[in-house]
Amino acid sequence: MNTATILVVDDEPQLRRAMKATLTDLGYSVMEARTGEEALQKLRVETPDLILLDLNMPGIGGLETCRAIRETSELPIIVLSVRNTERDKVQALDAGADDYVTKPFGIQELLARIRAAMRRVPSSGDSEEKLSLGGELEIDFAARRVTLNGQSSRLTPKEFDLLKFLADHANKPIAHRKLLQTVWGPDYGDEVEYLRVVVNQLRKKIEPLPSKPKYLLTEPWVGYRFATTETSPE
Repeated sequence: MNTATILVVDDEPQLRRAMKATLTDLGYSVMEARTGEEALQKLRVETPDLILLDLNMPGIGGLETCRAIRETSELPIIVLSVRNTERDKVQALDAGADDYVTKPFGIQELLARIRAAMRRVPSSGDSEEKLSLGGELEIDFAARRVTLNGQSSRLTPKEFDLLKFLADHANKPIAHRKLLQTVWGPDYGDEVEYLRVVVNQLRKKIEPLPSKPKYLLTEPWVGYRFATTETSPE
């Protein structure tokens, strides 16, 4: 049985009832919110394990709600939407979502996405809790934070997992599919836009000049590499 608590944020009562009934039957505890404002209010006093967030809602809307949550929280967020374009997915991921599920969806697909969003990437046994590079970048893996030139930033769950995995395999190119299946789960592999968005967000936090990265490097046609040795910028 599952013991996690899920916050369902959706303005459709019928969908909330159906989700609550299904998730409760599977052992999850379920919180509900009809709007982004109500969700933010509940998050001030309660802490679920995961958020299912509708994109199209009255009031502040799903994207703004996601950004507001990300200002203070690392909770996994799965966006739900009837829209299915790459642009919509990129916008949601850029706002801090961990995953994107298109309505209508099957319950088994949603459950797989929930498990993927809450899974954590195992660390290699000899990995460092802190990593300091060039006197300008410090990564605190225990605290899930990075400090660049004295400015500290919080990492989202997928940002942390991706950076940690790349750092554990520093200076080695890692293929897109390997990164996706390690960080998101075995059912992933073709969602290269997920990687692109998360890498871009990470670069804003760890690179002195994100447009010319020297730590998180692109390996053309292959994937990405985390450089801890002196490397010419891309």
